[in-house]
Amino acid sequence: MQFVIVTGLSGSGKSCAMNVLEDIGFYCIDNLPPQLISKFVEICRDGKMNKVALAVDIRSGEMFSKEVIRSIEEMKEEHFDVKVLYLESSNDVIIKRYKETRRKHPLGNDFDGSLEKAVAYERTKLDCLREVADYYIDTSYLKSSQLKESIVDLFLKKSSDSILIKVMSFGFKYGSSAEADLVFDVRCLPNPFYIPELKHLTGRDEEVRDYVMGFEQSRELLKKLEDLIAFLVPMYISEGKSQLVIAFGCTGGKHRSVTFTELMAGFLEEAGYDVLKTHRDITKS
Repeated sequence: MQFVIVTGLSGSGKSCAMNVLEDIGFYCIDNLPPQLISKFVEICRDGKMNKVALAVDIRSGEMFSKEVIRSIEEMKEEHFDVKVLYLESSNDVIIKRYKETRRKHPLGNDFDGSLEKAVAYERTKLDCLREVADYYIDTSYLKSSQLKESIVDLFLKKSSDSILIKVMSFGFKYGSSAEADLVFDVRCLPNPFYIPELKHLTGRDEEVRDYVMGFEQSRELLKKLEDLIAFLVPMYISEGKSQLVIAFGCTGGKHRSVTFTELMAGFLEEAGYDVLKTHRDITKS
């Protein structure tokens, strides 16, 4: 029986995540009080449910994080396959989302109605859950379609006992990647943006890739990074890590970072790892 605990900041996309999980065959329960998780697990066992997703958040009260962690530990002791998916966004993005949708934050009646203080307080209350999460997604710069793709790749295409390596590109001009475990800045390499015939192409195009990798420093950097990643991944696996996020950043997230993401993803796939490749900012102007 597979359980996914979906949690994270209010406004970070948990409802969207639950909808996707339901679409791919999970039995989904939203806002289940943590005190009832163990009882619900017994119901699922009797009902022969194979895939269950539970959304828990600050609406369950002040002590919900500790209760959730206790329930997770109990489930693992009974040898259930349980994973924690943690979603978050930057404070500015969450505040903007609430203002745009005119929805009320769960802590909206506290802190004299200050949304900024409510978001900051919720973040501190969720720190312990963030630390135990198996999967972490920062939705600050993601479209709903990109979030859906990430969740499908996490829970539909991968086996539960193997590490998933997410290799992503991004543009520093749009903000760094908060979800990345390893971030590599490739802005030190020659930029195809200044080549007229390459400016409107991306690192997915052979012409751009040939240009970027046509320099000795680019080839040497890639080789050193491949050696480093090959050395690190087995250590993460032995530590029990379920997801490793490797991010490459350049200025706009369209040329150099995309090139390195494509090449590193190919290197890891050839090594036999389960790889999710994504380009966060490739469609931005």
